[in-house]
Amino acid sequence: MGFEEKKEGEKSGHEESGDEKESHGNMKRVESEPSLCETEDEGEDAEGNKIQLGPQCTLKEQFEKDKDDESLRKWKEQLLGNVDINDVGESLEPEVKILSLSIVSPGRSDIVLPIPENGKPEGRWFTLKEGCRYSLRFSFQVSHNIVLGLKYTNFVWKTGVKVDSTRQMLGTFSPQNDAYTYEMPEETTPSGYFARGSYSAKSKFVDDDNKCYLEISYSFDIRKDWATVE
Repeated sequence: MGFEEKKEGEKSGHEESGDEKESHGNMKRVESEPSLCETEDEGEDAEGNKIQLGPQCTLKEQFEKDKDDESLRKWKEQLLGNVDINDVGESLEPEVKILSLSIVSPGRSDIVLPIPENGKPEGRWFTLKEGCRYSLRFSFQVSHNIVLGLKYTNFVWKTGVKVDSTRQMLGTFSPQNDAYTYEMPEETTPSGYFARGSYSAKSKFVDDDNKCYLEISYSFDIRKDWATVE
């Protein structure tokens, strides 16, 4: 979901942890790319071009690397927090589980979206009112290892033509028992006769290795008013 233009934030020297990002507020929005020429069948974007990264390491191996570098060691300790590397440090692959998805709009109760196991909600997943302000809020849990460059992407089509794309870098997160909560920057739905109707969309949560933790293909409506029952 995403209908407003977003500006790409500048990259820092290293990725911040989820806790660090909360203290700084939400990241800057990534550029939105409306398109009147790309269709749903033409692929989502250049996302399929995987970045070639170095060999994976266990959490314990990552912690032992460059241990003589004082600044790097302190950053790793801050990133890991109170994680016991003896408990989770032997797994190469991180695991990210999306626990909840909600649409938040001022003056209304949150719309809690059920997450289907097959990634394809039956029928219309939700309805938005035209011209309304809203944001997507989700919680997720990280286990086994550090997840690098977790990002959220969303592509929207109307009558088979791509009308919006959103890419939001969430950050790098260490494994912990408590869930992380992230709220996307607020957006406004389009309004007017041509904005109303049904849309199809695809959302993904992927990391720097292009490992996908959740993919949902769904449909939603924009109407003159909110649906009576969500």
